[in-house]
Amino acid sequence: MNATLLEQLARVSFPTLGHFLDDGFADHGMHSLLANVRMIGRVITLQLADADAIAVNRALARIVPGDVLVIDMQGDHAHAPVGAVTATAAGQAGAAGVVIDGVATDVPELRGIGLPVFARGTSVLTTKRHGLDTSRHDVPVRCGGVRVEPGMIALGDDNGLLFAHASTLHEVIETALASDRAEPAILARLRANEPVESVLGVVR
Repeated sequence: MNATLLEQLARVSFPTLGHFLDDGFADHGMHSLLANVRMIGRVITLQLADADAIAVNRALARIVPGDVLVIDMQGDHAHAPVGAVTATAAGQAGAAGVVIDGVATDVPELRGIGLPVFARGTSVLTTKRHGLDTSRHDVPVRCGGVRVEPGMIALGDDNGLLFAHASTLHEVIETALASDRAEPAILARLRANEPVESVLGVVR
């Protein structure tokens, strides 16, 4: 992701991208565990097997600044692979966030750490230090119903998650930013009680 695209994504409203894209949006079960977050980063992946905490630690060691660690729990929505220690380690490594197709734990501590964490829910049941070497790093995974590949861009806020290739985002970002620039005037006209037909171009 080049610096120009990063700067543009920092300015755009993520739901505006939903006007111009159809694919890559995680299902509604995935949500932020913290309020008022905004996440932009390059995806690295972990396909976790056997609720293995050692594999999570190995993934943490691979993080470079700006990464978003995406963990595919392969349907295990009972064991939480991320909590206070893992989130702190990810944040200290420079991660932009963590996404778990599963659950997380230590929510009060996560709020204090401040690193964006997206998951399907929470649990007090955690992963274990198995070290079985059956998990896979840096492979395509499924997250929120979306095929997610290493190197994609993860965008997340209180509204949800989007995974997209940089080239896809580049194609729509200027149009999306233009839409954002136009929105305040539209809202002002509606608040001034201008007819919807006029403001939104509705044809009866």
